[in-house]
Amino acid sequence: MTPRSAFSLALAAALALPFAASAAALTPHPVKLDDGRSFTLDLPADLDIVPVAQGLKRVRFFARSPDGRLFVTDMHDLSDNKLGRVYALDGWDEKTERYTKLSVYLDKQRNPNSVAFHTDAGGQQWLYVANTDKLLRYRYRNGDTQPSSQPETLATFPDYGLSYKYGGWHLTRSLAFGGGKLYVSVGSSCNACIEKEEVRAAILQMNPDGSGQRTYARGLRNAVGLLYRDGKLYATNQGSDHLGDDKPDETLFVVRDGADYGWPYCHFSNGKPFTDPKFPRKEGCAIVPKPFAWFPSHASALGLTWFPASDNGQLRDEFAVALHGSSKLKLGHGYRIVRVGGDGRQRGELVGGFVQGGKAVGRPCDVLAVGRDSFLFTDDKSGVIYKVRPKR
Repeated sequence: MTPRSAFSLALAAALALPFAASAAALTPHPVKLDDGRSFTLDLPADLDIVPVAQGLKRVRFFARSPDGRLFVTDMHDLSDNKLGRVYALDGWDEKTERYTKLSVYLDKQRNPNSVAFHTDAGGQQWLYVANTDKLLRYRYRNGDTQPSSQPETLATFPDYGLSYKYGGWHLTRSLAFGGGKLYVSVGSSCNACIEKEEVRAAILQMNPDGSGQRTYARGLRNAVGLLYRDGKLYATNQGSDHLGDDKPDETLFVVRDGADYGWPYCHFSNGKPFTDPKFPRKEGCAIVPKPFAWFPSHASALGLTWFPASDNGQLRDEFAVALHGSSKLKLGHGYRIVRVGGDGRQRGELVGGFVQGGKAVGRPCDVLAVGRDSFLFTDDKSGVIYKVRPKR
């Protein structure tokens, strides 16, 4: 048994992850990067993995344009900075399985975490960009490699950055369109506190032109991954950091209009709500909506995608969820992509092996389904976009 195999087995046994028992057997797959690094990642035996874009920085979330192109955000690094970019990826080479052209569609953006596209009733196409401090939209024309108009500012957000006096956490904003509305998540300003601004720890809803803004749901400490599917808004959410290494759960919710998901007063452990001892309240936590699915504490649940039943593949009728990984690496929580059924049940690990020899070789961020048993995912630690697809 290799040292890595022994480490992986010991880690899985120690963590007793909720999806470990149902996980399909994964096998090591070789990965070679342009910077000279080589390692293996664990996937189902009948799938393969290839890096399709490299040399990026803190590459984050995907969006498909109306003309079928791939766009991706890049936040540059972990600081509060104005060096972020939005890339358009073109020139797919089927032989080498790489994008041959990466256009800097937008430059010098403040932590652009998420972008989205929308076509209005008049047929005008728009690109929406979620920066820390504001929500922008640009007119979009098929094939554009840079904006064809100056931006419109649709909303502004708290922008105090990492040094804000009572925390200054959570610089990302995430976007999703559904049912003719735009949804925007804004994380909390702190680990655990009573917020001074209603917009924090919430998901906002507005019209595509920014009008009619209101709070759609609250009590979500940091809902980074948003996905609208079949009339429902799904959101991943990250729990507080002061309750120990084994709680609270990271969660996936079906977000209901007007619901309060409890933070900072409540947290979840094994899918059940409990009162945070720092923030007791008279009504307790029994009325807090239950999560659709939950994951190991501090695993940092981020992006997610959906594979429809009509694909008729091994991933049909399920979500793939990126668990970015705990900042406390020794916990080993996260650092993998997992499968969640349409009923919320865990269906096992999909991509693993990002921790090797006590070091992280990558951190998955977003996932995008691109066909039967095929998907892209971003690694914002190494600046790489990978494709997973059936073996040829």
